[in-house]
Amino acid sequence: MKNKYSKIILLLTAIVLLNIIGSNVYKRFDLTQDKRYTLSKATENIVENVKEIIVVTVYLKGDFPAEFKRLQTETKLHLEELKALNKNIQFRFVDPTEIAQNLIESGLEPSRLQIQENGKLSEIIMFPWAVVSYKNKTENVPLLKDVFSNSQDQQLESSIQNLEFAFANAIHKVTSERSKKIAVLRGNGELNDIYMADFLRKLGEYYFLAPFTLDSVAVYPQKTFEQISTFDMAIIAKPTEKFTEAEKFTLDQFVMNGGKTLWLIDNVQAELDSLMQTGEALTYPRDLGLTDLFFNYGIRISPDLIADLYSSEIPLATGNIGNQTQFNQFLWEYFPLVNSINNHPINNNIEAVNLKFANSIDTLKNNIQKTVLLQSSPLSKSVGTPAIISLRTITQKPNEAEYNKGNKPISVLLEGKFKSAYFDRIKPFKIANPKENSIENKMVVIADGDIIANELSKGKPLELGLDKWTNQRYGNKEFLLNTINYLLDDSGLINIRSKTVKIDFLNKEKAFAEATKWQLLNILFPLIILALFGFIFNYFRKKKYQ
Repeated sequence: MKNKYSKIILLLTAIVLLNIIGSNVYKRFDLTQDKRYTLSKATENIVENVKEIIVVTVYLKGDFPAEFKRLQTETKLHLEELKALNKNIQFRFVDPTEIAQNLIESGLEPSRLQIQENGKLSEIIMFPWAVVSYKNKTENVPLLKDVFSNSQDQQLESSIQNLEFAFANAIHKVTSERSKKIAVLRGNGELNDIYMADFLRKLGEYYFLAPFTLDSVAVYPQKTFEQISTFDMAIIAKPTEKFTEAEKFTLDQFVMNGGKTLWLIDNVQAELDSLMQTGEALTYPRDLGLTDLFFNYGIRISPDLIADLYSSEIPLATGNIGNQTQFNQFLWEYFPLVNSINNHPINNNIEAVNLKFANSIDTLKNNIQKTVLLQSSPLSKSVGTPAIISLRTITQKPNEAEYNKGNKPISVLLEGKFKSAYFDRIKPFKIANPKENSIENKMVVIADGDIIANELSKGKPLELGLDKWTNQRYGNKEFLLNTINYLLDDSGLINIRSKTVKIDFLNKEKAFAEATKWQLLNILFPLIILALFGFIFNYFRKKKYQ
């Protein structure tokens, strides 16, 4: 009897200890093939460095259809993983129904989604947002990616795939201090600030920004070089005036000393204003004097225009109603809509990028690694310049046989040790220890200056990537942010974007067609099993006691 009670006490003690250990130790084994629940090293480093409480408020509480229930579940599982790594991360799910107006006023726009259930199409409204709060900082996290031209299932898959990057980026942003400095170049007819206002405002949340007048090199060359050397990166946004040798040498030595560069270059003079006024415009090559610089780095920007059948729209006046001019949207082949090719963390899982009068890039053989980030569609061609482009072509049916020279590179990432364009050449001015070859460095060249330009409404800048006529959102801002984060990122955060998650979705049409069969199977099969078990049990019971 004593031995019996000791075994019971031992069993109860073991159960209590197991519960105590289970409540204090969190461990999950990731058995998924794509390791979707395994955090990357970059995420772990960011989360482990959080020293004070972070509160994540998620507005996904409520009754959702099965597809979006999965987004809700995946978000909760990911936050549990972050909390297990650092107890300072707290989260809560909130039903947005009663505070919808407050959320809209704070910039959290709702999403209208088409849901098909039982063969019927219905619409739901949800707030797929989370807000990360830390001290006096907050960051809005979109949980549902608006991937243009993708199906709803693909949209959901992209959203789940983006969760780790979205939360890691938000936490990194609210907990880290700005340290890197970016020079926005002036002096060569670059874009005015108002056309870059939205992007620069967003970029200023991550980095220190300052305008830098490059033409001062004509008077104070050594001082100008010393000043630009204090920056980590330079943005050259749509210059329209030719660079002098002294200016090029300054930029060349900036690259040789490890400075990162983002080149947004229009190599052809083609502006929308003159085209809209007369219906025609002469396009011709723009000489910026940068050919030798890029040639040494391993590329050449062609003096052509990309004409792409996969394009965005241009608004044209089509008549008047009363005193109001009526506008309609027409596809315009010189506004290529470039889809991501998903071969790099910069362009992985982003919306289509909208370009205007883009040029093609030729890659040259040298020791520099080149990655094409953006390219035209297979249904595109190159139009040589000078040439006259006319709006009348909008009404003409294109000959698809002519658009077979596609996949022209438009943006290229260059990585490696660059050779100076002034190697074995007379230098425009003297500096201490000029370098003939760079240290390990990287730059991005985009053959379209308007990729960074936001539209204006009543003189005020709109969000970059937002078409004010159609309210369509494009991936320009996300692509450029990814580019700069990759060029300057020391934490490896951008590499999280290359993580892919494969989700199997229910075949809705098949499920609806076979709904009755599976309902009967789910009801009858358990009853048959239960009856069979009862029959066998009674049979052996009678046989035992007979």
